[in-house]
Parts: sequence; structure tokens; C-alpha cells
Amino acid sequence: MEPAFDGQREGEEVVLVFRRHIIALRKGFYSILVPFALASLPTLFFPGELLYLYIAFGGLAFGLVLFFYHWIGWYFTIFILTDQRLRQSTQKGFFGKSVIDLPVSKIQNISYTIPGLSGELFGFGTIVIQTYVGDLILDLIHQPGEVYNKLQDVAATAAPNTSGNHEEINS
Repeated sequence: MEPAFDGQREGEEVVLVFRRHIIALRKGFYSILVPFALASLPTLFFPGELLYLYIAFGGLAFGLVLFFYHWIGWYFTIFILTDQRLRQSTQKGFFGKSVIDLPVSKIQNISYTIPGLSGELFGFGTIVIQTYVGDLILDLIHQPGEVYNKLQDVAATAAPNTSGNHEEINS
């Protein structure tokens, strides 16, 4: 069977693949708007000059390059939940990449928050995964309630047996 992602282990099943909400791209949208607006200002004062129209289009092109930079970071930052682990692969710029693997057996607690009206309207929030070593914070996640439920389901199946069947060691 072909692995679904690079580094997938033998017998590991993918439960959920998710990414950050599109609202995480707001800086990218601002990076289109600001250069284009600033470069378009001279055309307001000198509407007949063709050179200033070219400058405005240059501002738009520059803004699109900046947007593409932000889009690369958003699109290639991905979270993969399997039956064994949670993998966070974060794209940093054009060439940098960071990968975090968290075994689901190490998860102690999972919680999520929706930041007010905008988070409720647009469907994004923050998921906090607590472990012995620290917290893994997944911010601006699309539909955090659904992701939270999947994480809880997988973490519950990976939890150690707590039924009270412990062996005593007599010395």
C-alpha cells in the first residue's frame, strides 16, 4: 500500500488531515492591498499619465509576490492525525520547514477555544494539546470543534489501560 505522506509508518492509518483557517492568510491579503494602494496614489493626482498606471501595476505585481510568499506558508503547513501520532509540518517561507511528531499516547489533555464573535462566524479557533513536556498550540484551526473531537477519539484509543489490573511485585 502506498503511504499517504512522507514518513508514514507501516500499519499507520491516517485519521484526519487538516490545516489552518483561510483567515491565517489575512497578512497575505494586506500585502496585496497596501503596495497596490500606495503605488496607485499618483494616478489619482495625475490621471492622464500612463507611467503612473504602470507604477500601479508594478505595485500590484509586488503585492502578488508578497501574497504568494504568505500563501506558500499557509498551504504547505499541514496537520496529519494518524492512529499513532499527530504530525505538524510547518512551512517557513520558501525553503524552511519544521516538522513536529507527537505520539498520541503522550497527550495528557486537549482543549480548544473560539475567540469571540469572529471565530464563531468564520469557524476558527485554537487547540491546545498538553503533554508532560509542554503544550502544543495549534492556532487559527478551521472547525476546531470537529478537530478536537477527532483528537479526543484517537487519544482515547491510545490511552493506557486504566482498568485497575495491576500486578504487584513482592520482594
